[in-house]
Amino acid sequence: MSGKVTKMSKIKQLLQLHQSGVSNRRIAKTLGLYKETVNEYVRKLKTSAMQAEELLALEEPVLEGKFMSGTPAYLDKRFNEFKDLLPYFEQELKRKHVTRHLLWKEYLEKHPSGYRYTQFCYHLSQQSAARKPSAILSHEAGERLFVDFAGDTLQYVDRETGEIIPVQVFVACLPYSDYAFIQGVESKTTDDFLYALSLCLKTLGGCPKIVVPDNLKAAVVKADKYEPEINRVMEDFANHYGFVVVPARAKKPKDKALVENQVKLIYSRVYAKLRNHTFFSLEELNRALEEKVLEHNQTRMQQKDYSRQEKFLADEKQLLRPLPETDFQVRYYSELRVAQNNCIYLGRDKHYYSVPYAYIGEKVQVIHTRTLVKIFCRNTLIATHERKTGFGYTVSSEHLCSAHQHYNQRNPAYYIETAKRQSTALSRLMEYKFFNTSQPPEVHYKTCDGLLSLCRKTDPTVFERACEIALEQEIFSYKFIKSLIENKSLLLEDEIYKMLPETKNVRGKQYYK
Repeated sequence: MSGKVTKMSKIKQLLQLHQSGVSNRRIAKTLGLYKETVNEYVRKLKTSAMQAEELLALEEPVLEGKFMSGTPAYLDKRFNEFKDLLPYFEQELKRKHVTRHLLWKEYLEKHPSGYRYTQFCYHLSQQSAARKPSAILSHEAGERLFVDFAGDTLQYVDRETGEIIPVQVFVACLPYSDYAFIQGVESKTTDDFLYALSLCLKTLGGCPKIVVPDNLKAAVVKADKYEPEINRVMEDFANHYGFVVVPARAKKPKDKALVENQVKLIYSRVYAKLRNHTFFSLEELNRALEEKVLEHNQTRMQQKDYSRQEKFLADEKQLLRPLPETDFQVRYYSELRVAQNNCIYLGRDKHYYSVPYAYIGEKVQVIHTRTLVKIFCRNTLIATHERKTGFGYTVSSEHLCSAHQHYNQRNPAYYIETAKRQSTALSRLMEYKFFNTSQPPEVHYKTCDGLLSLCRKTDPTVFERACEIALEQEIFSYKFIKSLIENKSLLLEDEIYKMLPETKNVRGKQYYK
C-alpha cells in the first residue's frame, strides 16, 4: 500500500542480505517486498553518510529516522510566517465572539498562499498543547483529601406535601488509594459542607495533612492563583481537626483530577443503580448512597489485583492523624460596643449578655458557637455565657457594680444575714418584726437599707441598745431608732435605771402594763 512504512526489523534484514551480495530482485522475493521498495532503500544506503554496519547497530526508531526523515513543517516558508502570528492568534481567541474560522479568513487575506483551514487549526492546536503540558502528580499515603460537589443532584420526595426536594451530593476521595466517600446534603452552604466533611473524616477514622476543595464559597471567600482567601469558619474547622486547606486553582480541575474522575464513577456506579428508586427522606437516601459507595470501594480496580478499600486499609488508614476528642462547633465572629447597662446586644439572638461594668463603652470581640458566647477585650477573655435566643438579658452578678449587686440580691435572707454580722438586735428586729408578717417583704427593704446604713455610722453599743429599746417598745421604724441614737439622754437614762439597786418598793414598768 502506497505510503505504508516498512518495519525497520525487515529493513535490517534487507541490509544484511545486501551486504551478503544478494541481488535486489532476490531480496524482494525473499522478504516479500516490492522490488522498487528494495531499490529505494539500497539507494538511500549508498547516499547515506553511515555504513551499513553502523545503521544495523542503531535502534529501530532511530534507524527509521535516518531512512524516513521526511520534510519537517518548520522548513516550510508558510510555517515561519504562521509562527510569528501565533501569539496574536492566541490573544485574539481569548476575546469574546472570536473564532478560529474568523482568524483563518483574516490570515488568508494577508497570506493568500498560506495554510488551508485544516492545517491552520492543526498547527494552532499543536502550539497550544505544547505550551500547556499536563503534569504527572504523585501522592503520598494519608497526605491529601480531595473534596467536591457532584454537578448532578439527587432527590427525595416529601411524604406530607409530595414535593420533590433536590439533594446536593458531596464527594471526597483519598488520591493515594482512590478510596471514595459520598454524602447527600440539603445545600452547598458552609454548614452543610462542613457537616459532610466532618462525617467523611469520621468514616475515614482520621485526618489527612491537606484538604483540597474547589473554590466554592463554603470554603473559599476569594479565589486567587497564589493566595486564596479561606473562609473563616473553614479555617476554624481545619485548625480543630489539624489539617491545612489548599484550594485548587480556579478553573483548573486537573489540580484535583482524581475526585473529578471519582464523580464520573459515582454517576455510573451509584446514580445509575439508584435511578429507579424513590426515596422519602434524606436519611433514607444517604443509607442507599452508603451501601452503593461501599460496593464501589470493594470492587477490584482495573489492571490491579486489589480494591480501593483493601489499599486504604492496608497502606493509608494508619497514617491518618487521629481525630480530636470533641466535635467541631461553628464559630461566628462580631465586634460590638458595651452599652451603659454593661451588656452587649447580639443581634443574631436578639439577646443581651453582660460584661464587667469596668468595660462600659469599650469595643469587644464576640465569638459565639451553638452553645456558648465568649466576649474578649484587648485579647483577654472577660465573660462567658451560655447562649440563649429570644429577647431577654443574661446577667452575671459579678459583672455588676456593688450598688447594682446589692439591688439585685435584696431578699429577706440577704438582709437578715447581713444584719447578723453587725447587730444581734437588728437581725432579730428584721427576722421577727419585718419579714415575719403578712406584708410583702419588699415593703421593708428601704427601712432595712436605712438601718444598715445607720448601723455603719453609729457606735455599735449605742446602736445595739437603740434596737433593743425599739423591740421593747414595739416601735419598728427607721425614724424612731434614729431619734433614739440622736437623743442620747434616753439611752443614758435607761443606763441609770439599770445601775439602781433592786428593792421591793420599786414596782418597775412592767407593773403599769
